[in-house]
Amino acid sequence: MDPAALPVVQGFLYPNEAELQWSILIVLYPFLTGLVAGAFILASLARVFNVHEVRPTYRLALLSALAFLIVAPLPLQLHLGHPERAFEMYLTPHTTSAMAMFGFVYLWYLLAVLLLEIWLDYRKSIVLWAREKTGLTRRFYKLLTLGVDDIGPEALDLDDRAGRFITIVGIPSAFLLHGYVGFIFGSIKANPWWSTPLMPVVFLFSAIVSGIALVLLVYMATSALRGKAVDMACLDTIGRYLLYAFLVDFAVETLDLAHRMYEADESFKSLDFMVRTKLYFSHIVVQIVLGMFVPIAILGLVQLVKLSERARRGLYAVAAALTLIGIFAMRWNVVIGGQLFSKSFLGYTTYKLELAHREGLGPAILLMLLPFLILWVLVKLFPPWEEEDEAISPVRAGRPS
Repeated sequence: MDPAALPVVQGFLYPNEAELQWSILIVLYPFLTGLVAGAFILASLARVFNVHEVRPTYRLALLSALAFLIVAPLPLQLHLGHPERAFEMYLTPHTTSAMAMFGFVYLWYLLAVLLLEIWLDYRKSIVLWAREKTGLTRRFYKLLTLGVDDIGPEALDLDDRAGRFITIVGIPSAFLLHGYVGFIFGSIKANPWWSTPLMPVVFLFSAIVSGIALVLLVYMATSALRGKAVDMACLDTIGRYLLYAFLVDFAVETLDLAHRMYEADESFKSLDFMVRTKLYFSHIVVQIVLGMFVPIAILGLVQLVKLSERARRGLYAVAAALTLIGIFAMRWNVVIGGQLFSKSFLGYTTYKLELAHREGLGPAILLMLLPFLILWVLVKLFPPWEEEDEAISPVRAGRPS
């Protein structure tokens, strides 16, 4: 080939750059952790910021966060190939590795924040269930009391104050849990698609958006399955906060794009070509148009135009579903898109998604369904419906004692 023709050749890639190291499982990992962080932030609105309208989703948001947090490390385990080696991060901690330190962040958030807050919020109910149930169920709840069966007013007040403190600590912990994922990508200087100081912020706000959308959908679905009417004041409030978070996320992503366009370094032409070709559908159509502009327009329309409750419910469901699709597309474009171009900017490769491979589409679908199965079990064991829970504390329910 004439060397003079090389600058106009598209699609050439050096042999040692042809294989993608991170698959759809690594796409799934930040998506799941983002749902955890966002759901916890929504729960904190009721516990810390006293937004009583979202109280019907408080316990449901906590259980959703726990279900997705349990599954969050599994994509990494499958990607490792030897999941038993994951415990090495605890036995031989590597403090200079952001990947290795995730194990400690995960353990802190799971044990010291989420499980403890859920236990404190459910403690009175658990004690009463341990007294009322029989057989193995009674033993199970008796074990969960941890030997603390005092449910007097002073003990419940202490539970509430301790739970509020843990929620306050949990907010920056949730930021850390998902913000560090963006930090990992943003600190890879060799990849211009990832290397931006705004990457942790983009990941964080998109996580908040996705978590709020998830809880909104789960609340609507569980209410329909139970034959109960949704609390429209709760739904409208969640919709407003979803819109606010979306606008901030949109502003941050737009700022990142404007910075890239203004800087226009040697990689910009290559990245621009990739967005206009290989990532056009996933980035422009799915992430930006369907996953961002349309939900923002729908949520804004609901706020500006007086609509019936039925119309609002339908629009909220469509907006939340498109939001989750758009955030997943964002994770896809970051993880997969950042590996599609050569480090020399001379060419591009493709990602072949297999169905039955260990890191293929089949395991990814199963991992997406698993949190909902876990959530179903958690809801059966710990009903989050306050109107059906006679053991709920007046303090925690937002009612005067």
